[in-house]
Amino acid sequence: MAASTTMAVVDAILKEIYEGRIRDQLQSDQITLKRIEKTSEGITNDVGGKYVTFPIRVKRNHGIGARNENEALPPPRSQQYAPARIRLKYLYGSASLTGQTFELAEKNPQAFASALSQEMEGLRQTLKKDTNRQMYGSTTGVLATIPTGAGPLASQTVANAQYLEVGMIVDVLSSTGAVVRVEEAEILTVNKTTGVVTFDKTFTTSNNDVMTRFRNYGKEKTGFAQIIAATGSLYDIDPASQPVWASVDNSNGGTPRALSEGLMIRLVDDIRSNGGETTVIFTTMGVRRAYFNLLVQQRRYHDTTEFTGGFKGLKFTTDNGDIPLISDWDCQPNRAYFVNEKEIKLYEEGDWSFMNRDGSNWQRVITNEGTFDAYQATMYKYCEVGTHRRNSHGLLGDITEAS
Repeated sequence: MAASTTMAVVDAILKEIYEGRIRDQLQSDQITLKRIEKTSEGITNDVGGKYVTFPIRVKRNHGIGARNENEALPPPRSQQYAPARIRLKYLYGSASLTGQTFELAEKNPQAFASALSQEMEGLRQTLKKDTNRQMYGSTTGVLATIPTGAGPLASQTVANAQYLEVGMIVDVLSSTGAVVRVEEAEILTVNKTTGVVTFDKTFTTSNNDVMTRFRNYGKEKTGFAQIIAATGSLYDIDPASQPVWASVDNSNGGTPRALSEGLMIRLVDDIRSNGGETTVIFTTMGVRRAYFNLLVQQRRYHDTTEFTGGFKGLKFTTDNGDIPLISDWDCQPNRAYFVNEKEIKLYEEGDWSFMNRDGSNWQRVITNEGTFDAYQATMYKYCEVGTHRRNSHGLLGDITEAS
């Protein structure tokens, strides 16, 4: 009876306090995702998974024209559509407590509450960080690349260690994900300056290998790197066959260049020529500083605005209105994403929830090594980022970051 009572108490605390807390803080603390509209509209359950499907218009009805008197009218034609299909991605996060800790729920509630709070706060922070990071990536889930292979070594040098943290469990794979170099390796140290990363395992890499979270390759949300691009299939539609299904890409072939208002205006105009409207610019802190330097040179110290969520930031002024320029730590270096928020949504079946299909939020920990006197709680969320008009977004790439 005592064990049953303890489990009921723990379930109540977990669901009534921590589930709501995680949901609220995940939304309010994510800079980019906070601005993206969330919806469950159009989500269907098909064999093999959960999907959102919608048609996109790729060609106009050109059955129009001017004629002379008593001349044959233009032949009737029709608009053309292409079906977009988005499969929801499945995100998870788990925390674990020992059986001895559970006993404290009745014997020493204060100590139990402290242990539970510590675990759930850590989970909250990790979920918050990772879901916002995925907003800038692609379904591959690449955290870093290894330009030059080496080994067998316990340390490797990555091109950019921005997303890597000590304690992170990762896989290293070939650039296509076809070959696994090492699986479930723990990062022991990260040098953000040199890019040198040490692991708890020794392995050999090849040029341009990639690093992902453990078994995440090809399973993460579709982010800006994949959505805001001029090439590559998105939601089963390829701009190679449907040219209108391409974002505006103003990059410089990998060579960094100085930021200018002329470049920014050109990108806004190109998006506008596609019938789109830039409502926000997401970029890095370094590019944000470069833009601020432009304003300082022109003595425009007042160009700030308050945007959704109460944040204040710089604004980029156009003849079509002011556009907030927002820096996000998770944005890739040397980039600025020009986003039409009216045409992008986060489709989600629900918010973060505890998995309790077996009747309890806590499940006994069972691994290949055996059954343990420990219990884990798992949170889950089914979601995906979708856009109805890919050509209403743009990328300004290869921008030199200010120090």
